[in-house]
Amino acid sequence: EAEAEAEVRLLLQEAQESIEAARSYRRELEQRLRGLHQARKQIRESATLTRDVLEQHFNDLKGTLKKLLDERLMSLLQEVDAIEQESIKPLDECQKLIEHGVSTANELLQEGESAVHGDVGPQNEKLCSFTKKALHIQLDSLPEVPSLVDVPCLSAQLDDCLLTILKNQIFRHGTVASRPPVQLEEFVEKPGGILVRWCKVDDDFIPQDYRLQYRKGTASHFEDVYVGSETEFMVLHIDPNVDYQFRVCARGDGRQEWSPWSIPQTGCTTLVPHEWTAGLEGYSLSSRRNIALRNDSQSCGVLYSKAPTYVCGQTLTFRQTVGQPDRRDSLGVCVEQQNGFDSLQRDKAVCISTNGAVFVNGKEMTNQLPAVTSGSTVTFDMEVVQLGPPSNEGGNFKLRVTISSNNREVVFDWVLDQCCVSLYFGCSFSYPGWKVLVF
Repeated sequence: EAEAEAEVRLLLQEAQESIEAARSYRRELEQRLRGLHQARKQIRESATLTRDVLEQHFNDLKGTLKKLLDERLMSLLQEVDAIEQESIKPLDECQKLIEHGVSTANELLQEGESAVHGDVGPQNEKLCSFTKKALHIQLDSLPEVPSLVDVPCLSAQLDDCLLTILKNQIFRHGTVASRPPVQLEEFVEKPGGILVRWCKVDDDFIPQDYRLQYRKGTASHFEDVYVGSETEFMVLHIDPNVDYQFRVCARGDGRQEWSPWSIPQTGCTTLVPHEWTAGLEGYSLSSRRNIALRNDSQSCGVLYSKAPTYVCGQTLTFRQTVGQPDRRDSLGVCVEQQNGFDSLQRDKAVCISTNGAVFVNGKEMTNQLPAVTSGSTVTFDMEVVQLGPPSNEGGNFKLRVTISSNNREVVFDWVLDQCCVSLYFGCSFSYPGWKVLVF
């Protein structure tokens, strides 16, 4: 009986496992079926949209072509009218001259016949008057009438090759692509931003430029956010925990038109944006408080972040416009805000001076980076490398820090006596004109 019960339990266990496997198999099939439905929907919707775009485009071409042909016809008709009027005008003038001569000749004939057939008494007087008048009119002077070969004979020259050219151009106009040549590849969350990467998926396509667009949520219109040759772009001013749709297209080498758009994809960031602390007298902030400008105030001090929003494992980036440098200038991160200092060149902070000197806990390192230049970026990357009992250096928490500037970098370990994975960032400048964007 015990063996029979054990066998039954084993069979029940195997049956239960088979049931779970069948459920999992069904779920997987249902998921794949949903994927097929989505693929079919995408094909049909994109085909419908493509038909609408083609019909609208060619209808617009028809309207534009008809308008251009009508305008050309009107121009040619006006040219015919102008030639006709210009050519008829001298003929009209000649006709008036001839008609006047005919009228004068008729009057002279009537007067001559009257003089010849008149009474003998007054006849001599009429004959004398008629003779003088006839001599005065110059009956041997006739106006010249142009021959037919000398007057315009209008005609239209219509080259049939236009139809051939149009036919060849029309038959080559437009293409239908089964998939875009570029697609979005990756979204990387950044504080108040998203790093968007894309890639080329058509091996035969040679890109010259890329064009990235985005829209917030379900907004009706996409906006251009980047046009250039890079395959990634940091999109700033992104509200956290809000979905944004992105799409990208490309322009082939030597071409003017853009390729079809990639399939729109949704990206978002859960990281709150970096912000400078408002209210420090020596600095003015932008509306989003991610840009700080050193103003003309004589007050000095360190401008800190609003909160410890820099987290180890992320990249902190400063981009600046330069002013007059000073050896006490600083850009960097710190464990806590400490008022009363005019620089981050102090304990519990790492920073770079505007001349390229690197300071760790207030001590200058031997390695030095290039001087900060206008438009360049300074980046800080940190990762935890030790968390445990105190080391010989006196701390029990170690961060590996990488500072990069102008294509050079320094790497060192920063030893602290407390666990810190969220840090403040800060800056200090002695002279006005410095402007720093943080992201």
